[in-house]
Amino acid sequence: MQEPTFWSTQSTQTETLLTNSSKAQATQTRHFSTRDASTQTPGAQYAMRETAKPSPAKPLPDQSLGRPMDQPSVEDEKGDPSSLTVLTWNIDGLDVEDLRERVSKLLSYLRKVKSDVVLLQELIPPYLEILQQVLPDYEFLQGNTDGYFTGVLLRKSRVQLQQSSIVNFPTTEMSRNLLMAQLSFSGHQLCVMTSHLESCKTSSQERMNQLRRVWKKMRETSDDQTVIFGGDTNLRDWEVKKLGGLPEGISDVWEVLGEPENCRYTWDTVTNDNKEIPFPARLRFDRVYIRTAINGAKIKPESMRLVGLERLKCGRFTSDHWGILCTFSFESADTAN
Repeated sequence: MQEPTFWSTQSTQTETLLTNSSKAQATQTRHFSTRDASTQTPGAQYAMRETAKPSPAKPLPDQSLGRPMDQPSVEDEKGDPSSLTVLTWNIDGLDVEDLRERVSKLLSYLRKVKSDVVLLQELIPPYLEILQQVLPDYEFLQGNTDGYFTGVLLRKSRVQLQQSSIVNFPTTEMSRNLLMAQLSFSGHQLCVMTSHLESCKTSSQERMNQLRRVWKKMRETSDDQTVIFGGDTNLRDWEVKKLGGLPEGISDVWEVLGEPENCRYTWDTVTNDNKEIPFPARLRFDRVYIRTAINGAKIKPESMRLVGLERLKCGRFTSDHWGILCTFSFESADTAN
């Protein structure tokens, strides 16, 4: 089946957004320190020089990015009230190469999967504006208003936002923070969190300080709420061990599900060559943590899979990171007992 696209001759606004995005991000990328590069390796300097060159403008296909989506059925909108889907993905918004095809694929995937909660990292203003145009059935939260930042998308028909907040990391050198949202899902109280922790090996101590703050916020959340964190942690396993391992009550979803090998590496330059790195690197930068509610209904991880594994016609992938799609199931307090 041919991959749906979203561009159209009527979508002049979208064309302008993408053109401005390429120009603005090319300039912006040159000013970011290599410490901010999503590659987080000594090869970052070379990769950042490459991404500073915007791709030549390409003619747009004849379908619409901004057109209304096909109306989903009532049954599809309601979905399974006992099953929650959460997607976390660093979408590498700083990379302006092959922008149109990569954005189109991202939009196609989000539109198809219709995850209840989407946690994004390295989101940029033009991406956010396009997402808001194409996905009107989602509510949007953002961790900042300029540069690159995190975002939370909430499917309106399934998730009701109660309140949101941002926790600043006081000693970050890369404008990193923690974005939190208190939600109601099928009558269950949830708190979802996302962050893009400090990048690069040399920022290990700051990254661990930020991780402590994330864990602290997870543990401080009301006992009536299940807390799910998903994001680009940039963690090396030894850093978690140095902190004494996961705090009591907080679990790593990948570990809970038996450490599936096909989901181990979310930043994998052996397979994903979006960044020109002079050596192979396979790391589990992107992670999902959960702290289940002590009172009320219990939630447990059911499945996990990586997304964005398809190589595009341009020869690259949607992002240099794979995304993680998780499914969770609820059971009533009576059933759990």
